[in-house]
Amino acid sequence: MKVLIIYYSMFGNTFQLAKNIAEGVEMIDNTEVFLKQVPDLLPEFVIDNDEKVKHAKELQKDIPIASPSEIADYDAIIWGFPTRYGNVCSQMRNFIDQTGSLWATGKLEGKVTGVFCSTASIHGGQETTLVSAILPLMHLGMIVVGVPYSVPEMSTTKSGGTPYGPTHVAGANSDNPISQEEAAIAKAFGKRIAEIAAKLRD
Repeated sequence: MKVLIIYYSMFGNTFQLAKNIAEGVEMIDNTEVFLKQVPDLLPEFVIDNDEKVKHAKELQKDIPIASPSEIADYDAIIWGFPTRYGNVCSQMRNFIDQTGSLWATGKLEGKVTGVFCSTASIHGGQETTLVSAILPLMHLGMIVVGVPYSVPEMSTTKSGGTPYGPTHVAGANSDNPISQEEAAIAKAFGKRIAEIAAKLRD
């Protein structure tokens, strides 16, 4: 079974969260996880003039770029992105907008999916971002999976973690490490998606 984690990460926080989710996916036997990023829309001079962004892009240089035409080849798709003003970042919205042919042909119908994000502040729009991200996935006919409160860290986290998907609070300088609770929620989420996808595949 193949699970795709497709994401965009400007400062590297969403990338780190994606890696924790991948660990959860890999807990399920006979499952292969693929990490891919969507194309960046930032002008090169913006990246070149920000050392934090340059460093994050260097860390991700070996992560392949996804194309909309290939995502139907996976059994489950997990989408990740930073928040922009309480909504999905433009890089990911642009990518999803290119899935019209997949919608028209029903290629993503019945596939398990889920979403995750990172924000600068704890009230920076995590839940509005995730809920807005779910809407086009439902139009595509996908089966949306969240994080149940049977995951203990959902009740103890002091930063990220929502029933709509894992989240991370990166801080004003985008340099907060992933907390233990955030990592545990992310891994439980990845494992749950892989488990459900495997059951549906059988």
